[in-house]
Amino acid sequence: MLDWPRNAASDAHLAELESFLLALNAAAAEVTLPLFRADLGMENKAASGEAFDPVTAADRGAEAAIRALISARFPGHGVIGEEYGEDRPDAEFVWILDPVDGTRAFVAGLPLWTHLIGLRFRGEPLLGLIGQPYLDEIYIGSPSGSRLHVRGQTLPLKVRPCPQLTDATIASTDPHAYFNGAELGAWSQVRAAARLVRLGGDAYIFALLAAGRIDLVIESGLKLWDIDPIVPVIENAGGLVTDWRGDRLGRSGGQVVAAGDRSCLDEALVALRRSAR
Repeated sequence: MLDWPRNAASDAHLAELESFLLALNAAAAEVTLPLFRADLGMENKAASGEAFDPVTAADRGAEAAIRALISARFPGHGVIGEEYGEDRPDAEFVWILDPVDGTRAFVAGLPLWTHLIGLRFRGEPLLGLIGQPYLDEIYIGSPSGSRLHVRGQTLPLKVRPCPQLTDATIASTDPHAYFNGAELGAWSQVRAAARLVRLGGDAYIFALLAAGRIDLVIESGLKLWDIDPIVPVIENAGGLVTDWRGDRLGRSGGQVVAAGDRSCLDEALVALRRSAR
């Protein structure tokens, strides 16, 4: 977890950044909601021979709207986004954007896609937001704590205790699509030990972990923008996010496991480490 300097000036700056984070989510929602379950303008951005990788007018329009606000308000900040690449990635403050995480869910009409918006400070995740505008849910993580904004209420987020994997509810988006053979074997071992397993949900399942509804999330092949905005939400709710070795995540994403309880994570890592890269 980032050690943000706490004093009156830094706290005021943090509050300003948190408020702006919510404004960015609102701007993204103005683009995405009218296009959800409507004419998507969908394209396949995968190269020939690669798996289907959709992108829609919602993805591109939402990121463009977010970038425009950042440029106007904080012109010295950097931006790294899925759709439009990097701009000043070595700046002190860098915004990390996945305008529509779960584009396949968006295309299918499932309200499990999210806006992912994060802010790095000196290379470390500072703020994170997981927004689902159709459900009117915003999960936000900050050194001031993690909380859920939902239908006019603000509620604290806290992971739940679950020391034993046999009592855990675990989740992953699609192991058969995103895991290689060794990874699938490790996932199968963890799945066999867990009490309840749910598939699908992309970043939304990480939000539910921060809310104390899911105990363990296992993913692979994630990009920086898929996970970086999620880290502050989970860590400031009392959870943990590591790679499959149990180490802190690097810049690139890759193999990711998130847990609400250290003991449950340690049990899962026994299997996951065998196929860690």
